[in-house]
Amino acid sequence: MDHFSRSWTALRAAVGELSGQDWERSSGCAGWLVRDLVCHLVIDAQDVLITLVTPADGEPTADAVTYWKLVDPPTGDDPLDALIPRLAAAYGDPALLKFHFDDVGSAAGRAAELADPGLRVGTQDMVLTAGDYLSAYVMEWTLHHLDLVAHLPAAAAPPAETLAAARASLETIAGFPFPASFSDTDALLIGTGRRQPTDADKAALGDLATRLPLVLG
Repeated sequence: MDHFSRSWTALRAAVGELSGQDWERSSGCAGWLVRDLVCHLVIDAQDVLITLVTPADGEPTADAVTYWKLVDPPTGDDPLDALIPRLAAAYGDPALLKFHFDDVGSAAGRAAELADPGLRVGTQDMVLTAGDYLSAYVMEWTLHHLDLVAHLPAAAAPPAETLAAARASLETIAGFPFPASFSDTDALLIGTGRRQPTDADKAALGDLATRLPLVLG
């Protein structure tokens, strides 16, 4: 729960610092500008709000790690992926998008702080505790924070503790640890295909290099 708040607060602060041409720069998500990514984050925040008010019966069927599934790399044919840039462009003035993100994002943050960690909630045909659901989102926030600042060298990076938590989750999902020589950021970027490994990286990975990238869905 603490990692959720820290990662989300840091990501919202990074969006709050965007100005001018920052919105038109490429993000770390292939094919998306920064404005497109922020529009996606609005939808993510809405999902958090919806899930936290969707109680579920029965025993949990997933936890913070098994919430994530390894899927095939995107082909670009997903209708929602294609919709995001059109939605982002429809805002016109980036200030409107920033306001909407701050408004919905603040509400999602407050809802997370007020949530009972033991409450069972339903999403995507899964039942999780609210605590596990919010913990799963540390991966989402951390990866997208890295995406946001990918081409903004002056922007603040994600907090060290949430980078470490996301790396630990990714290693559990993958079923293997990344080389100790990899920083948490490199493990996340290389592990999810956001950065191509160098020859030195491939040497450190050994046979594991053939099992990358890990695409989460």
